[in-house]
Parts: sequence; structure tokens; C-alpha cells
Amino acid sequence: MIVLLGVLVVVIGFATKRNPLLVVGVAGIATGLLGGLSPGKVLAAFGDGFAGSRAVTIFAITLPVIGLLERYGLQEQARRLIARFAKLTTGRFLALYLGLRQIGAAVGLTNVFGHAQTVRPLAVPMAEGAAERKYGQLPERTREKVRSFSASADNVGLFFGEDVFLAVGSILLITGFVNTTYGTHLEPLQLALWAIPTAVCAFVVHGWRLLRLDRQLERELLTAHVHDTAAVEAAQ
Repeated sequence: MIVLLGVLVVVIGFATKRNPLLVVGVAGIATGLLGGLSPGKVLAAFGDGFAGSRAVTIFAITLPVIGLLERYGLQEQARRLIARFAKLTTGRFLALYLGLRQIGAAVGLTNVFGHAQTVRPLAVPMAEGAAERKYGQLPERTREKVRSFSASADNVGLFFGEDVFLAVGSILLITGFVNTTYGTHLEPLQLALWAIPTAVCAFVVHGWRLLRLDRQLERELLTAHVHDTAAVEAAQ
């Protein structure tokens, strides 16, 4: 039971808003040492884990490419593109992105979209551009709100969409563990089919929240405009 203190390290680290990478690293080292591993074996375990999942470092290749595209006007072009669709509001655009993200994840295309390659360089500028087309320059607080909803659309779409794909790691892990532990014969297709209702519910719930964002932006920005106008008139 003492090895579970590593979980406590994670909870304390996140609660105090420490660097996530540092928190997870310290928790892993603490868990290994409390479990009776020598420092050398702990280091070897980190090395094996990195070598076994080195595909996660693919972002090191994509980020310079995205940065180069942004330098040559990718975000500006995204804003110009969204300006051509007058009826595509911020909420509607993000709901559309949520659907595309979920469908892509459901067929195994989990890396086609994502925060680094899609949300920051494309989805966020387009969502902000849709709001700016209607309300003009956005306050920083409103801009951060639009960015957070853009990130949430990607997170929800990926999380609830990927379990519909038969060959995703989580589905294979569950079926392997259940079949080995309980002696059953659970097929990945069975889990994937049961994931469909959850994915649909997630799309409906979060899609509704994204559509409500339009009303929230309208209420906040119009209120701010009224306050600014009143302040100007009072100063005169």
C-alpha cells in the first residue's frame, strides 16, 4: 500500500498547480523507490517507457512546421476564410469541429486533428474570427474563453470518439484484461458498439454547450459595450 503514496504526490502537485511534467516525474520516482527498486532500475524503467512510446514525441517534428506556417500567415488566412461564411457563428463552428473530431477519432484518425496541429493554428483563429466579424475587437477575457471552448471541443471529440474505433489502445487493453482475468471472451466490437451511445450523448451535451456560447458572447460583449458607452458619456 505504501507505493500508492505516488498517487498522493500527483494529487498534491496538481492541487498546488506545479509543473505537470515535474509532478509526474517525481511521482514515478517516488513510486519506484517505495516499491523497492534501486535508482538504476527506476531510471531504466523511465528509459524503457520512453523507448516503448517514443511516438508521443512526434510533436517535436510538427511544431516547427506549424510555427513556420503561422509566421507566413496561416492564422490570418484562417480568419479570412471564416469571414466568408456569415451564418457560421463561433458556437456553430466549434460544434462542427466537435463533430468532425469525433468522427475522425471514431475511424481511427486520432492524429489528424489535435491541439498543436489544428486547434491553435486553425480552430482558434477561425472561432475568434467568427466572433470578431460580429462584435469587433474582442477583450482578452472573451478571447481566452473562446480558446478554452475550442480546446474543449477537441478534447471531448477525441475522448468519446476514439472508443468507437475497434483497434484503439483502450479497447484492446480492456478486452485483454477482462478476458485474461475473468476467463471470458469479450470482443472489441462489443465494447465499440456500447461506446456509440456514450459518444452520441457527449456530442449532444457538449454541442449544446458550444451553441450556447453564442448567447454568452452576445450577452457579455453587448453588456461591455453598454458600460463603455456609458463611461464615455459620463467623461464628456
